[in-house]
Amino acid sequence: MNSPNFKFLKVVFVALLLVLSTSCSDDDGPVASITVNEGPSGDIGGDFTGNGGNAARTISWSNSLATADYNADITSSAVGIFQMVVVDAEGNTVLDRSLNGDVEPDSFSGVTAAGTPGDWTVTITITNFNGDGSYSLSEGN
Repeated sequence: MNSPNFKFLKVVFVALLLVLSTSCSDDDGPVASITVNEGPSGDIGGDFTGNGGNAARTISWSNSLATADYNADITSSAVGIFQMVVVDAEGNTVLDRSLNGDVEPDSFSGVTAAGTPGDWTVTITITNFNGDGSYSLSEGN
């Protein structure tokens, strides 16, 4: 005959098994990452990669000039969206460019609109991104 303590232990054991079997996560889901590297003379840049995931990174960047040179490229087989938004020291958007992995071109470069020198904000966002790429910013001329 089962004692009350034995029944309680059986219930706890079954509950524990259920919790352990349902709480394990699947680590193979979509992920994405964005790195930031500071180069010489205050230049910034980095890489990004994903397997269908989303990521965003905001970087504070000191730009002593009114413009910035920018560059970004994605692998030709990439899918998803890469976006770079640059805001000057007064909060004005001086660049808002995107690359769509499903559509050419797979790169862009140029000079931002003129803004106020100082601490600029750079936001890199990748959405449903599968592939890799890189970006860079340097003080303009």
